[in-house]
Amino acid sequence: MNDKTIDFGFEEIPTEEKASRVRGVFDAVASKYDLMNDAMSMGVHRVWKDLTITKLNPQPGELLIDVAGGTGDLARRFIKRADEVRLRRGGDPARAIICDINAEMLLAGIDDKKDAGMDLTRVCGNAQYLPFPDNYADAITISFGIRNVTDRDMALRDFLRVLKPGGRLFVLEFSTPPDKMLRKIYDTYSFNVIPKLGGLLANDEASYQYLVESIRKFPRQEAFLDMIKTAGFSRAGYHDFTGGVAALHWGWKV
Repeated sequence: MNDKTIDFGFEEIPTEEKASRVRGVFDAVASKYDLMNDAMSMGVHRVWKDLTITKLNPQPGELLIDVAGGTGDLARRFIKRADEVRLRRGGDPARAIICDINAEMLLAGIDDKKDAGMDLTRVCGNAQYLPFPDNYADAITISFGIRNVTDRDMALRDFLRVLKPGGRLFVLEFSTPPDKMLRKIYDTYSFNVIPKLGGLLANDEASYQYLVESIRKFPRQEAFLDMIKTAGFSRAGYHDFTGGVAALHWGWKV
């Protein structure tokens, strides 16, 4: 790939255009974001997020930054799980910041009923240049967002900067099933069904076509694990969900 171009799905575009093109996609799908994830995961993304929170193990008093946090469902899960622990052993309530480059996504996620009683903040910011000081957060998550970041290596390094020593990063992302048969089935579903669903349910087939293509351009599990290690994270690893349709990667700052 030329240094001055980058993938936007299967299309090569000037690197400086990717952020605005991605922003356009999510402006278009913001009001249908949860529906989009339901379509792309056949509804299983909710189970994957619950499993992510179990592995993340939220604790009372902790601060989470959920990057590309969209509608806030992972951030709310974090606070709720920490509150369950707090009821047993005390401590301060957990807090979460939803940081997303796309203001439309942040606005779409505001829900007074779901947010009630939670210390939840929304901030518009770029994953590559997080608007937070060094050694600030106990945990950083990014779910279904890292593949849309222009410079993933830069973002991973900035995640490391913002985490406190001992803090942890968890990245949930669509991935590539290692099994050829499952990969073929998922590819057939993705390319033939998801864009059409986007056209039918959100009147936007093109955005869903990009999202399907962007999964195929994302590094495979071992390659992305190497990127996390290269960024400086320790105890890094990953776990496949649903045969590798998605994968959860993690690493600690030590």
